[in-house]
Amino acid sequence: MKSMILMMKTLYSFALIIILVTMGNTMNGQEDKRYNFLNEYEAYVIENKGTETVWTGRYTNLKEDGTYICKQCGQALFRSGDKFDSHCGWPGFDDEITGAIKRVPDADGMRTEIICSNCGGHLGHVFEGEGFTAKNLRHCVNSVSVDFVSEELEKGRYETAILAGGCFRGVEYYLQKMEGVRSVVSGYTGGHVKNPSRREVCTGRTGHAEAVKVVYDPGKVSYEDVVRTFLEIHDPTQVNRQGPDLGEQYRSGIFYMNEYQRETAEKLLNILREKGYDIATELTRAGDFYETENYHQDYYFEKGTMPYCHGYAKRF
Repeated sequence: MKSMILMMKTLYSFALIIILVTMGNTMNGQEDKRYNFLNEYEAYVIENKGTETVWTGRYTNLKEDGTYICKQCGQALFRSGDKFDSHCGWPGFDDEITGAIKRVPDADGMRTEIICSNCGGHLGHVFEGEGFTAKNLRHCVNSVSVDFVSEELEKGRYETAILAGGCFRGVEYYLQKMEGVRSVVSGYTGGHVKNPSRREVCTGRTGHAEAVKVVYDPGKVSYEDVVRTFLEIHDPTQVNRQGPDLGEQYRSGIFYMNEYQRETAEKLLNILREKGYDIATELTRAGDFYETENYHQDYYFEKGTMPYCHGYAKRF
């Protein structure tokens, strides 16, 4: 009898472990779906703890005001006010956003590695006692491990959406008005030319679409809310145009950053198809995004007029 009870307890414990492991894997899977896809080079640095080639990072000499967030999960990491010129070939910061960074011993047994406290992505290394600033501290960070938002963000995690729906000026205008949206930047994506100008994109030979990069607080507005609004401020049934603007660069597109975004966007597009809309919106994995010239940013806010080919139309 005792042996029977012992065996039942053992089987129960074993089953409980399997259930807990399965639940943990499911939860991790759901979380991972919201982590941004990485290209080969980003994965080499962020996942495999590689090092960006010295003086090649896009943020090494950047002096704009804003916040640096984790490329993989969007957690706010460093503020521009703590960035300094260390002359080392990588961005340097003498402070961090509280709780955003975790220090771990480096595999070389000598240095201290810094990782994102939320997702564990490799950021670089931290050094003390070099005397560069009064704080005597240098977070040496790979540019490829972070993204930059030209707004000062609070401690927390932020997400990014990349959307194309005709002239970026009108899309930017309406999405920037949404509660919880912190930053909307106009630019280009989806093509084959690096760092294109608007003049080049308007030739229709770069493959790029005029697009916006939206950074938002998921605690205040969801990705689904952002995409729903996007699909109601432009006409998702028009092919390679939006209103009077014609050309491939004015196509409608959703460029998903992760699996969660792909599933959400696909769901919303299918809802519209079921309602009878002949959807032309392309669903594409996000690639490089190139910001347009400064005089195109915040265009309608600066000009004080309304977009000429965008407006709200209820579709959901």
